Amino acid sequence: MSIPERHFSLRSVIWAAVLPTLVFSIGEGAIIPIIPVVASDLGASLGVAGLVSAMIMVGELFGDIPSGWVVSRIGERTAMICASFLSVLGLLTALIAPNPWILAIGILLVGLATAVFALARHAFMTSFVPLRYRARSLSTLGGTFRLGYFIGPFISAGVIHLTGDARAVFWVHVATCLGAALILILLPDPASTFGPSRSGKRAGAEFVEQEAQGLFQTIWLNRGVLTRLGTGAALIGAMRASRQVILPLWAVSIGISDANTALIIGIAGAVDFALFYASGQIMDRFGRMWTAMPSMIGLGIGHLALALTHDIDGRVAWFIGIAVFLSVANGIGSGILMTLGSDLAPLDHPAPFLGAFRFTGDAGSAAAPLAVSALTGAVTIAFAGGAMGVVGLLGAALLARYIPRYVPHTAHRPKPVLPEDDAV
Repeated sequence: MSIPERHFSLRSVIWAAVLPTLVFSIGEGAIIPIIPVVASDLGASLGVAGLVSAMIMVGELFGDIPSGWVVSRIGERTAMICASFLSVLGLLTALIAPNPWILAIGILLVGLATAVFALARHAFMTSFVPLRYRARSLSTLGGTFRLGYFIGPFISAGVIHLTGDARAVFWVHVATCLGAALILILLPDPASTFGPSRSGKRAGAEFVEQEAQGLFQTIWLNRGVLTRLGTGAALIGAMRASRQVILPLWAVSIGISDANTALIIGIAGAVDFALFYASGQIMDRFGRMWTAMPSMIGLGIGHLALALTHDIDGRVAWFIGIAVFLSVANGIGSGILMTLGSDLAPLDHPAPFLGAFRFTGDAGSAAAPLAVSALTGAVTIAFAGGAMGVVGLLGAALLARYIPRYVPHTAHRPKPVLPEDDAV
C-alpha cells in the first residue's frame, strides 16, 4: 500500500531546511579556497597544503560514524545547532594555529561538524518530502550549498583585499555558524512545523532503537548495495572533492594571487549553482542516470584537460575555462548523491542507512584529496589531475551498471534490497 502524501510545496521547506544550510554553506564556501593559501603561509609545501585542505573531507568521513546516532537521539534541529558550535571551535583553532598541523586539526573539526549538519538536513528531507518531489527538493538543497560556495569566495576575496590576511576569512565562517545556529534556535522545530513524517513512525522506543543502529552494523546489513552502488557514490564524492582541492592548488602552482583565486572559483561556483534545479527536474522526469552520467564523464574529462595545460602558454586562461567546465559538470549532478541515498533508505527511519551511504560517499571525498596531495608531492600536480580524470571515467562506467539495477526509473524508488540479493 502506498503512503498517502499530504499537500506539499517546495517553498514549505525553505525556512526549515534551506535557510540555515545556506548561511552555514556561505561560510564554508568562503574558507575552502583559502585553506591551502593559509597552509602555505604557515610554511607548508604544496603537497602538505593539499593534505591540510583534505582534512575537511577526512573530518566529514569520521563525522559520518556517529552522525546517524546523534541525529536519531537528539533530532535534526538540535544536531545542526551543536554542529554549528563544533565548527566554531574548529575555526578558532585554525585562527590561532602556529603551524600547518594545528591548522589541520582545526579544519578536521570543521569537517566533523559539517558531516553532522549535512546528515541532519538530509534525514529531514528524506522523511518529510514526498517521493515525486524528492529529486527537486534534494537538488535544491544541493543547490543551496552551491550558492554558498558561489557567495563565499567573493566574500573571501573582499576580506583578503581589505585586511591583507587570508586567515581573517575564518571569521566569516565563525559568523555564519553562529548565524545558522541562531536561525535554528529562533525557528520552530521542523517536526512540529510539518507534523509526523510520511511513515508516521517518528517516535517510540522501537523507532529510537532502530534509528540508533550502529553505522558499521548498517553497512554490513546493506553490504550488497553499498559495495556496488555505494562504490559509485564514493567515486562521485572523490571527483567532487578532487575538484575542490585541485583548483586552489593549481592556482597556487601557476602563480595566481590569493584574491584572484577566490574570485575565479567564485565565478565558477555561479555556473555550478545555476544548474541545480535543472538537475532535479531531469532526475524526477527522466531518471537518475541522466544527471549521474553527464556529471561523472564531464568531471573526468575536465580533470584530464587540466592535466594537459599546466605548462603551456595561456595556462591561466585555460585554468579559468576548465574551472567553469568542471562547474558545469558538477552542477548537472546537483543532488544526485542525496537523491540516491534517499531512494534506497527506509522511509520510517532513514538516518542509519543515510549515515552508511554518506560514509561510502565521503570515503571517496576523503581519499581523493589525500591522493591528490600524495601524487602532487611524489610526481606533479598535472599527474594528479590526470589520474583523477581516469577515476572519473571509471566511476561513470560503474554508475551505468548499477543505477538501473537499484534505482529503476519506472517507480522512482528501488525495490527493497533483500538479504538474498546481497548473496548474488
